[in-house]
Amino acid sequence: MDNQFAIDVTKIREDARAKMQDGPVTGTYQGDTKRLIELLNDVVATEVVCFLRYSQHAIAATGIDRAQVAAEFREHAKQEMDHGLRAAERISQLGGSPDFDPATLAARAHTEYVTTDESDLRRMLEENLVAERIVISSYQEIIRWIGDSDPTTRRLMESILEEEEEHADDILDLLD
Repeated sequence: MDNQFAIDVTKIREDARAKMQDGPVTGTYQGDTKRLIELLNDVVATEVVCFLRYSQHAIAATGIDRAQVAAEFREHAKQEMDHGLRAAERISQLGGSPDFDPATLAARAHTEYVTTDESDLRRMLEENLVAERIVISSYQEIIRWIGDSDPTTRRLMESILEEEEEHADDILDLLD
């Protein structure tokens, strides 16, 4: 059996010129762009809701440990917004439109926007840890679904997942 790798550069060049308007989505792309754009828009919604929750908690936190916890929440909020923007950029690259519609964000997000009594830092931490665990599980499933069909989006989701796992670890440390 001949397992030699061969690539038809002439055909690739011809296809690239003939379909320039398709941008980064080439004929060799194996993903389901429509479904992936839907999933990435859910990621955008999830990340924006997480940004809002962390921001609200950072501002509302009171008590003796407020400074440390609020600083962690602000850092996480910034990273969550960055995740959402990175997912939105990938949607655009795939030919879709990122959906930042405030009227539908909460309904599309995997996590919930939960406010707490500002004096209950422990509950804030617990709510954010639950949200991180939800995100970790759902992003792992998205990554498994993508598989090898779209390496770029898979790597994007893996890098976001890595930071979400760090968030969960940070919160767990604060709870101990």
